[in-house]
Amino acid sequence: MNRLVALSSKHLSVTDRLHFIDALRAWAILMMLQGHFVAGLLSDSFQDKEMPLFAVWSYFRGITAPVFFAVSGFIFAFLLVRNSSTGIQNPRVKKGAIRGIQLMAIGYFLQIRFALLFQGTLHPSYNIVHVLQCLGVSILIIILLYLLCYRLVIWVFAGVLCTITLVLFLFKNTYENWDLAYLPEFIANYFTNAHGSVFTLFPWVGFATFGAFLAVLFAQNHQKKHFYAYAIAATAVLGYLLVFQASGVISAIGDFMGMAYTEHHPANSYLFERLGAVLLMFAFFIAFRSYLNQKILLTIGQKTLPIYIVHSVILYGSITGHGLTRYYYHALSPTVVLFGAVLFVFGICAVVIGFEKYRALLNYKNDTFSTE
Repeated sequence: MNRLVALSSKHLSVTDRLHFIDALRAWAILMMLQGHFVAGLLSDSFQDKEMPLFAVWSYFRGITAPVFFAVSGFIFAFLLVRNSSTGIQNPRVKKGAIRGIQLMAIGYFLQIRFALLFQGTLHPSYNIVHVLQCLGVSILIIILLYLLCYRLVIWVFAGVLCTITLVLFLFKNTYENWDLAYLPEFIANYFTNAHGSVFTLFPWVGFATFGAFLAVLFAQNHQKKHFYAYAIAATAVLGYLLVFQASGVISAIGDFMGMAYTEHHPANSYLFERLGAVLLMFAFFIAFRSYLNQKILLTIGQKTLPIYIVHSVILYGSITGHGLTRYYYHALSPTVVLFGAVLFVFGICAVVIGFEKYRALLNYKNDTFSTE
């Protein structure tokens, strides 16, 4: 029986790493860097979606977070299900749990302002849920689902992941109207934007579970002949349908399930449109994977957490309270923002990659010294 044991150990090798995923994650983090810089510093008079150039930029900025969540779910689930150990014995379970908790802790840490802390108070938004907390919980949810399903056939796990995405996207109107006043604000922030949270679990976990769903498909099939050709065609076609026919897709799902969703199309369709954009990005990066295996690009894709941390400190003043947005919020011209964004992106990547190289060199010297 094809149980959820992932691929056997004989299939695991360095070449199994899917480099197009690292490249896609690099694209997402670079888009996030410039997107946050432009959105935070460009003057309000130029942030007009009636302007074609800004409208295009705004659209791609809008799909950055969905891509990042999907890719994060993909990477973790791919490593999880291809391991030869299963259940709690799978080392990826422990590593993933530690990683999820670490992301949550770092997310809250970045929202502390030490100047206020020394005064005996906390920043007003210290307990909002942002991208790192949401990603951390998403990983923990994927682990829980894996532990519940690993004794079954692998397609049950895949089906559960896909079903969660559909439910979260289809029932957005329902859970958005939940009254969560009975919950402590710290907990409620994971489910509502009322207190300032940006990335609530619903619907964002849906992008991570969909990425994990794709990972199961890839983990089981990516070594098969012609798989990539089929993957490109499938993701491109489905992505196109979701981007341009989202309302029709929702209507078809609603009819199939016996639910009337026609009246909710405007409110629900954008999630499916974003999911379609994610699939189109997957199709593009898979199709050009042989051209996207540049070392610098893959390195950036593997260092997204330190890049995110450094950008938060410099741009938003995380921890210190002194970031660029404190002094230049919506105050710069397009020319200044354009050159500033380029310097910002290159500068942060250079700092992170340079530090990683220095740390690797230091570890190498220490290892060499210890063996003498």
